[in-house]
Amino acid sequence: MILRIAVSSACSPKSAIRVLLAALLTAALNTGCGIARVDVASAQLHDAPAPEQATGWTNKTVRYASRDMVAAANPLAVEAGVKVLAAGGSAIDAAIAVQTVLNQVEPQSSGIGGGAFMLYYDNATNTLTTYDGRETAPAAAAGDMFRDFRGSERRFFAAVDGGLSVGTPGLLRMLEMAHRAHGRLAWASLFADAIRMSDAGFAISPRLAAQIAGAAPRIVAQGDPVRRYFLHPDGTPKAAGTLLTNPELAATLRSVADGGADAFYAGALARAIVDKVRGHPTNPGRLTMEDMAGYHAIERPAICADYRRYKVCGMGPPSSGGIAVLHPRAFQPASIRARLARRGAPGV
Repeated sequence: MILRIAVSSACSPKSAIRVLLAALLTAALNTGCGIARVDVASAQLHDAPAPEQATGWTNKTVRYASRDMVAAANPLAVEAGVKVLAAGGSAIDAAIAVQTVLNQVEPQSSGIGGGAFMLYYDNATNTLTTYDGRETAPAAAAGDMFRDFRGSERRFFAAVDGGLSVGTPGLLRMLEMAHRAHGRLAWASLFADAIRMSDAGFAISPRLAAQIAGAAPRIVAQGDPVRRYFLHPDGTPKAAGTLLTNPELAATLRSVADGGADAFYAGALARAIVDKVRGHPTNPGRLTMEDMAGYHAIERPAICADYRRYKVCGMGPPSSGGIAVLHPRAFQPASIRARLARRGAPGV
């Protein structure tokens, strides 16, 4: 049986602040979303959100495999996934190990402080399962919360930086749901590499170093602990190759490994997260303990469409993946679209 899995980090203005406000939190939780833009001077001038900056291109050798393969944004995460597969783990097991390491080595892009979508394909049964672990807005969120006292929309970074844009994290609940359905190895064993790396440290990659350097002014503005974690005492960014340790994150991961996702969504960890979000000195958020305790991941149907001789599937709403899946059909001749419609394929 060949098992393939794809996990995508889910980021939005409501959650992007966690990168700069709470890369460590009081609970030492690294964050789950992308820095809005690393070219800070330009971005602040125009105050427009943009993707993470390009941080270089490395030529890769094409690899082939007859059964198992792990692909991730950082080789340390790939190694963690390969080890899990070699130990007899499933694709879900490997994905959990990969994600927990990415939390450490690429905190600007994904982590347990954010959300994700997961597509899981079981070749033996030819079934595709999709999981929604997207963040949810606090129950106290309101339509005017990102407006200033004059009723005008707040500038992008003024809304993002602080606790107000923080939603309820969903990643761990989603991973736990998927593991209960498709995991083989013990949940706790999947955190081993991430815990070890958090304690012993890892060398900052060129990509992470570039992100830190570009976001340095915003990191300074957020103060400790994020400032101390990413910058030197004089405010200069830590460079590529610098050893970065995070024993607090290791303690958090141990709690989750031992107690499951409940250890994160209730008790001391949840209280530390809520207090940090609500206690931000300039832009406090609305997250509550009830928001944390009430979060649940959702198994949703995939959205699929025929394209030529292929069946293309992606994540349905609230992801925008469904739109991307159906978009190529708009370029098909009307005769083909009509034939697909007669076969019951989704229309455009």
